[in-house]
This record gives sequence, structure tokens and C-alpha cells, in this order.
Amino acid sequence: MSKTYNWGIIGLGKIANKFVKDLKLVEGANLYAVASRSLEKAKSFSKLYQADKYYGSYKELAEDPNVDVIYIATPHAFHHENTLMCLEAGKAVLCEKAFGMNKREVESMINKSREKGIFLMEALWTRFIPATNKVLELLNSGLIGELQSVRADFGFKAEYDPQQRVFNKQLGGGSLLDIGIYPIFLSLLTMGVPEKIHAMAIMSPTGVDNTCMMLFDYNNGKTAALDSSLMVSTPVEGWLHGDKGSLKLHHRFHHTKKISHYKDQKLINTYEVDFIGNGYYHEIVEVMDCLKAGAIESKKLPLSFSLDLITTLDRVRESIGLTYND
Repeated sequence: MSKTYNWGIIGLGKIANKFVKDLKLVEGANLYAVASRSLEKAKSFSKLYQADKYYGSYKELAEDPNVDVIYIATPHAFHHENTLMCLEAGKAVLCEKAFGMNKREVESMINKSREKGIFLMEALWTRFIPATNKVLELLNSGLIGELQSVRADFGFKAEYDPQQRVFNKQLGGGSLLDIGIYPIFLSLLTMGVPEKIHAMAIMSPTGVDNTCMMLFDYNNGKTAALDSSLMVSTPVEGWLHGDKGSLKLHHRFHHTKKISHYKDQKLINTYEVDFIGNGYYHEIVEVMDCLKAGAIESKKLPLSFSLDLITTLDRVRESIGLTYND
């Protein structure tokens, strides 16, 4: 018989609701415990999704001996603190993106994971979406030749509220960490770390970026043009341009189900690649596969990639003058 893994979830907001629906689809995954700073919220979430236990503090959940792995879905600003607490308690961790607020935080999380020999992974679900694997397969096949440039955008119109998470500096708000991370992820996955970064932003009254535009220079003629916005809705598409053609990742590119191949601006072929549930299913399976193998990190999304990602985000922040409590 295959092992059943008892999952705990801390932070019971919007994304946790989507995640837990997919958790229910994964064989061998059991929603064992949930925790919120509000006991009533934990109780209602537990009742809604039939969790075995609920807690009014994150620490209680982390110290429950029956919990095998914890999904952290709290705001960005608390990821570092929450992850260290869970790792100290001997629990495997899947922590939402952005992994931490800066390189220093992420390095300490990685160091703690390695010191304890306990699994840790950033919950960058895009890496495990089947279409992402298809894109990498097509690139590696030479279908569009040598990749020359990446273009990707992610924008939605958010109603301005200084207390709302995406505008709240204390919670790690701003378009860059919330959604700009996805265009950056695509560029890092396909082209690696850039040599130079040029960026500009429009800031909100709360001091976070409403809009961020980035140009990555690879010093070899290759570039990435990326942007994120909380002010306007954008196509949310990704384009990969090679010297023999292009790939389009259709709306929304970070969990797309459709990839189109173009050559000389003519559509050649379209690939339909579906995902299971809300799309979080695939990262959950990856975590459990790693746990079964006794691994402390994922080969598909190694901790070194998460370190490159946060380092790149830090460089963009420096370029646009965005600071938190660094």
C-alpha cells in the first residue's frame, strides 16, 4: 500500500481554498489539519473541506506530530518566519511564492532545510503545469531554433485599497512580488539569469509598485521584456521568439492550456495541454513524489532556482527603488 501523507495548511485565504480542492484529488493526500490566527475561521474552513483537525495558531499545527507536510499560504511577509517555524518542528514545507521577501530570507530558509535534512520547495505551480513541460520539450527539440527573446505580461485592474494585501507594504504588496514574479519565472526558466536589468515602476501611495516594466539584457543579443500591473488588465500572454519561429503561451500563460507555434508570423500548429483541477494538483504530486524518494528538494524546481529568482526580484526592486523592511 502507498503511504498517505497528512497535510497541514496555514493561512486560509483565497489561494488555500483553491489548493485544498486539488489536494482532495491527489491519491494518498489527506487534509489533516488547518490553521488560522482566527479559530473561528479555522473551524469553518475545516468543516467546509472535512479536515481532521483545526487550530487557532500556526505553531500548534506545526507541532502536531501527525502532520507530515505543511503548505504555507500566508502573505509574502510571513513566509520566512512561518517556514523556519515549520522546519524547526521537523515538517516538510511547500511555501507559496514569493518564497521570501529578499535573498537573505530565502538563504536562511534553504540553510535551515539543509541543516535539518527536511524537504522544502517554493509553491511555483507554473513549473509543474503540463503545458510548461511541453514548452520545454518544444524548445529542446529545436522547433523554433535558438531562443532569442522572451516577452511576457501579467496585469489586472485592482480596486485601490491601502489595506488590501496587494497594496499593503507591510504584507509585501505590489505587482512585482505578486504577479511580476510569473513573467520573471518564464524568462529565468528559458533563458537563465540576466547580465543586466533595466526597470521602471509607477508607485502607489502606499509605496509599493502599481506597475513594473523590466528589460533583461543577456549581453549576447538576447533579451526579455516583462511587465506587471495592478492598474490595467493585460493579455497575460507569453511569447518565446527563436531564430526559426515563435511559441505563444496563451492567456493566462502561467497556467496555460494552449501553445501555438508560429513561423514567419504564420500559425503552424497548436498544442492543447490540459491540467488537472485548478492546476495545483501537479505541484502537490511533485511534493509527495519527492517525499516518497526521501529527497529534500525538487529536481524540477531546485532551491538554487528559487535563490536565483529572489535574487533577480531583489535586483529589480533595487532598480525601481522598492524597499520593504530589508
